[in-house]
Amino acid sequence: MLTSTAVELHLGAAGYCTHPEFLTLRGGSLRPVSFPAGFACIVHPVHGPMLLDTGYSSRFFRETNRLPNALYRYITPVVYNEGDGAVRFLARIGLQPEDIRYIILSHFHGDHIAGVRDFPQAKMIYLPQAYDAVRSLGPIAAVRAGFLSGLLPEDFEARSLPVTGKAKRVESLPADFPFPEVYDLFGDGSILGVDVSGHAAGMMGLLLSTGRHDYFLCADAVWSSRAFREQRRPHAFAGLIMSDRGEYRRNFDRLIAMHQRFPHIRIVPSHCREALQAWGTAEGATR
Repeated sequence: MLTSTAVELHLGAAGYCTHPEFLTLRGGSLRPVSFPAGFACIVHPVHGPMLLDTGYSSRFFRETNRLPNALYRYITPVVYNEGDGAVRFLARIGLQPEDIRYIILSHFHGDHIAGVRDFPQAKMIYLPQAYDAVRSLGPIAAVRAGFLSGLLPEDFEARSLPVTGKAKRVESLPADFPFPEVYDLFGDGSILGVDVSGHAAGMMGLLLSTGRHDYFLCADAVWSSRAFREQRRPHAFAGLIMSDRGEYRRNFDRLIAMHQRFPHIRIVPSHCREALQAWGTAEGATR
C-alpha cells in the first residue's frame, strides 16, 4: 500500500458536460463527448466519511441564469438531473449529508464545487493557492477561471481547513515517485494530497488505498485515461482555460511516468467515463 490506512472508496458522478473530443485529446474527433462530473466518497476508519469534490447540482443552473455567469453554461453545456446529485448517491450507500465530515476540494471550478452547499457541516480541505487564485476575481475574470462564487456557502472560510505546511517526501512513497509536492492531509499517512496544478492553480489530487488497490484520483490533470495511456495532450485551444500551460505539461508528463513506473496504481481522472465504469462500484478493506 502507498498509504498507511485502508479506506472504503465509492466513485460517482453528478451530471456531465459535453465538449468536442479533439479539445481534450489531440487528434480526437469533432463529435461532442460527454464528460461526467466525477466525485469520490471516501469512508475512513478514523476520520469518517468525506468527499473529494461534489460534481454538479441544480444550484449551478441558478448561478448561471444571468450574464456574465451564463457564459459558463453556454461555453460548457451541462446535463444534470436531480437524481444525479451527490446527496442521492450517498443515500444509496447509506450516508446522509450530515455524515460527511470533510470535503476535499481538488480546485474551485464550478463542476467540482456545485454541491458544496448540500453539506452544511463539512469542513473544507484544499490547497490555499487554489482559493487565493479565484477569491478576489471580478465577474468576467471569475467566469473565465470557471469559478462561481455563489456556489460556496456564506460560512465557507469559517469552515475551511486549508492545507498548511510545506510539501515533503512521504516515507511510504517510492523514491522515484514522479510528483514532488505531496501533503499528508491528516498527519497519519492515510490520505495524501498531490499538487497537480496547471489546469487550475493549486489543483490537488489524492493518493489512497483500499487495501486491495492503490488509487490516484488525479482531478483534471487529464480529462480521460486515454490521454496518459496514449500520451496525447489536449488541443492547444484547451490552454485558454488553463492557469499555467507549462505546469500543465509538466504534470501531464509526470502522470505518464506514474502510469509507466507504477502500472498497478489505478489512475482516476475526474471526468473519465471509462474509469468510472471500470471502478465505480464500492471497494474497501471490508468488502
